[in-house]
Amino acid sequence: MEIRPILSALLRSKVSMILIGLQVALTLAIVSNALFIVSERLERMQRPSGMNEADTFLFNSTGFGQGYDVKSAQQGDLQLLRGLPGVVDATSIISVPMSESGWSTGVSLQPRQATSTANTALYMVDAHGLSSYGLKLVEGRDFRPEEIGFRSMNDRNVPTTVIITRALAARLFPQGGALGKQVYYDNEGPPTTIIGIVDHLQTPWLDADFIDNSSLMPAYLPYGNVTRYLVRAEPGRRDEVMQGVEQAMIQANPSRIIGRVRTMEQVRADGYAGDRAMAIILGAVIVALLAITALGIVGMASFWGAQRTRQIGTRRALGATRWDILRYFHTENFIITTLGLVVGGVLAYALSLWLMREYQAPRLPWHYVPVGFACLWLLGQLAVLGPALRASRVPPALATRSV
Repeated sequence: MEIRPILSALLRSKVSMILIGLQVALTLAIVSNALFIVSERLERMQRPSGMNEADTFLFNSTGFGQGYDVKSAQQGDLQLLRGLPGVVDATSIISVPMSESGWSTGVSLQPRQATSTANTALYMVDAHGLSSYGLKLVEGRDFRPEEIGFRSMNDRNVPTTVIITRALAARLFPQGGALGKQVYYDNEGPPTTIIGIVDHLQTPWLDADFIDNSSLMPAYLPYGNVTRYLVRAEPGRRDEVMQGVEQAMIQANPSRIIGRVRTMEQVRADGYAGDRAMAIILGAVIVALLAITALGIVGMASFWGAQRTRQIGTRRALGATRWDILRYFHTENFIITTLGLVVGGVLAYALSLWLMREYQAPRLPWHYVPVGFACLWLLGQLAVLGPALRASRVPPALATRSV
């Protein structure tokens, strides 16, 4: 088919061609970047926390009354929880991954070091902590019961032993051999010995640049009269165990209030609620833009088909087949879409650079634009198919009718 007649016809309808081309260009630029952001958010939401999420839940116990002794209550609670049917283990905690709440500090290799070697989240646990979190110890040993002590919120004494994540070990000692080494969590205090390394445990903060750097310290640390517990149930029995925990705890000690029992799956859902909302909103924007672009192409092709009825009838009378008419419309649409996509490719990378500068977003991977090219080419051809089929059915007799 001759391209020159098609270009000549397009130049006679420059406004329509430019509008559709710009619409395609803007769609490519926005959809490419939006798809990348959605995929990045979905990937972020799938990040493993390192702990057993499917079988664990947590809750707060808040004591009241002058006779409430948090230390004895905590020891009794842990013994009670570990003895409940279906419970694998339980521990007292200050935080969990993805909760956006917890403690953090710097870790140094030398005393009174001016700048910390790494930042880390702090998890306070007892000798049942690794089991309750469902963590995998890859080197060293777990805490011993005699190493666990009660700490207050203002206690500055740092435990003498610590278990860290593999990521933190690699950050502190890139050459390896972190096990048994001494580090400093308090520049003015004594060193802390690394006695164990776990495979992975995420920090509570989803946007932390040290997301995989976590430290577990041996301590019972209630918040005044408030103690938070983490319970790991046998596989498949979590919901059953959750139902009986509140009643068992209140029966054991009525001088307290049991807070809302939450599963780790709920903690994950709450933590990533913003990412999920953004993915949904951008997904809706992508669908809307593609639909509007497709409708624009359909409207343009339908309008041009109506304008060219006599011209199409004349071509049919001169021997053009339905396939020739169909191919004409598809070629015309391909040319307009291609011109728009070329402009859109430039706009897509420009928009990515703007997002990087203004919002510290990651760079748009190169393959998103070619994939966008292919998708919008296909969308354009599908959108023009209906009007093209209607135009191809114009009978040759229309060419002989008077105006």
